[in-house]
Amino acid sequence: MPSQLVRKLAANEFVITAEIAPPRGGDTSGMLKAAAFLAPFVDAINVTDNQGANMRMTPLVASGLLVREGIEPIMQLTCRDRNRLALQSDLLGAAALGIHNILALSGDDIGCGDHRQGRAVFDLDSVLLLQTITAMNNGLDMNGAPLSGATSFFAGAAAAPEVEPFAVTRPKLSKKAAAGARFFQTQAVFSPERLAFFCESVQPLDVKVIAGILVLKSARMAEFINRAIPGLKVPQTIVERLKSAVDPAAEGVRIASEMAVQCRSLCAGIHIMAMGRDEVVPQVVAAIHN
Repeated sequence: MPSQLVRKLAANEFVITAEIAPPRGGDTSGMLKAAAFLAPFVDAINVTDNQGANMRMTPLVASGLLVREGIEPIMQLTCRDRNRLALQSDLLGAAALGIHNILALSGDDIGCGDHRQGRAVFDLDSVLLLQTITAMNNGLDMNGAPLSGATSFFAGAAAAPEVEPFAVTRPKLSKKAAAGARFFQTQAVFSPERLAFFCESVQPLDVKVIAGILVLKSARMAEFINRAIPGLKVPQTIVERLKSAVDPAAEGVRIASEMAVQCRSLCAGIHIMAMGRDEVVPQVVAAIHN
């Protein structure tokens, strides 16, 4: 049975996703509470994989717990922490747990996280991981040996509409699509014009675009993004709105809501990144439906 995400995208219905991080410990009560709160407002919930190269519970277990609660996950899977054996093992485990959606990622640099003394693996990159998922959907491991049952994953990949020059990254997106990516979940976008350009550029790839909507909290946060995070660009007009706002956090929600409304006519859905402020997700969703 296809996932809700698959069904809605196939029917050209606008989809909404959000994300949660697995806990830094064995207590999953907070994660499950957050997922239960978000579930009525979204079609699926991303479960991050050691996001920012910071150690947390495996997304395989966290996603399996969401399935048990009747909540549809998108399991993120990074190449940074696992070799080809571990990646394939986790994928088979995901299939056994009823996890259908996989977001294949290379992974953040380990030097950015809380275990900088660790060694990144990168046995595969995101393209090779997507090829492996495609092979497993066809009943084969990445060496071509048969599996005792094919998987049925709906695979996606990351994309960065704001990166410059875009022409440099376009071939990698083509490779991801050719390897089996069925949707792109993008990094945060703040410009409807840039998102429209991106969607037009990748339209020949026949891949659904789910645009990243980051809820800003302050002008300081926006300036940090512009200074320190490659591939993201907050326009100066938005920075000034946050600076002049009486309540910058509330203004950030308004900005996110405005961008979400613009996305209705530009792409297949949105991915809301609330940065721990799950309570604002219903406000952004409500703006779309008004």
